[in-house]
Amino acid sequence: MEECWPIPIPLHRLRAGTTCTLYALHTAPAMKRRLQDLGLVPGTNIQCLRNPKRCPMLLQVRGTWIALRQQDARLILVQITIST
Repeated sequence: MEECWPIPIPLHRLRAGTTCTLYALHTAPAMKRRLQDLGLVPGTNIQCLRNPKRCPMLLQVRGTWIALRQQDARLILVQITIST
C-alpha cells in the first residue's frame, strides 16, 4: 500500500530515486499548460531519476522522461510517496 507524505514540498528538493505525487502547479499560465500537456496534472505519479543542483532535473512521468529546469521545479509542489 502507498501513502503520501502529508506536507507538499517543492519538486526541486527531491533526491534521485524518489517517487512522489503531483500536488499543485504554481507556474505561469503558459508553462502550466505545457506541463499539463506533458501529463503533469495533480495526482500524477512522478519519479525523480536525476537531480543535479545546477542542471535540469530528469523525471519519469507516465513512462516518459522529462527534463525540467530547476527554476520551474521550484514552482511545482509534490507529496512524497511512501510504501507501507
